Amino acid sequence: MPYKQFSAELRKAASKETASILQRFFKTGKGEYGEGDKFLGIKVPQIRKIAKRNNDLTFTEIQKALKSKFHEERLCALLILVNKYSTGDEKTKEKITNFYLANTKFINNWDLVDLTAPKILGKYLLNRDREILYTLSISESLWERRISILSTFEFIREKQFQDSLKIAKILLNDEHDLIHKAVGWMLREIGKRDLETEEKFLMKHYKTMPRTMLRYAIEKFPEKKRLAYLEGRK
Repeated sequence: MPYKQFSAELRKAASKETASILQRFFKTGKGEYGEGDKFLGIKVPQIRKIAKRNNDLTFTEIQKALKSKFHEERLCALLILVNKYSTGDEKTKEKITNFYLANTKFINNWDLVDLTAPKILGKYLLNRDREILYTLSISESLWERRISILSTFEFIREKQFQDSLKIAKILLNDEHDLIHKAVGWMLREIGKRDLETEEKFLMKHYKTMPRTMLRYAIEKFPEKKRLAYLEGRK
């Protein structure tokens, strides 16, 4: 069966040494954000190749993979969805997007979000109503909140900044470091394309936003300006 072949191919590429490194890197210990996640030990370039070779997996088979206890199997399944989305017609893209939204509980680490949310949900919503992102932005799920802001990366690439800024404002008081990093990253991406727009937002919020968020947002600023923001002198 295709799913069994897919799963076997991943296990063949596994490395115990790499798995041990990834278990630590993705914070899988008790009380950490990735608590309980299991790794086979496969690097992303290998996973991408396996995804391309298994692009014919059905949605039923992809669903099985998403329910796997192994991180790489979920990631590979999601990358297959990204591949299918990139070549699909409008009906297929809609089906993939709905499937993605119905399975967010399995998109449960930052790399799973970052490698897929802009390329599926972001692309789908580019010329559509974006209300779902605002619903996700106030979710109890850390990962749904990260999906909400990372999906806007696709809008930023098209120089559409307003939804990113509105969601950034909603997430200003979020308690999780992974949200602080994500919002800061998206603000930095806005600044690459329109520095005035980023700084207008920062001038309103930089004194009260989480420190990590600010650091990410101003990371590429000239040293003098960066220090002025960090020291509250803007």
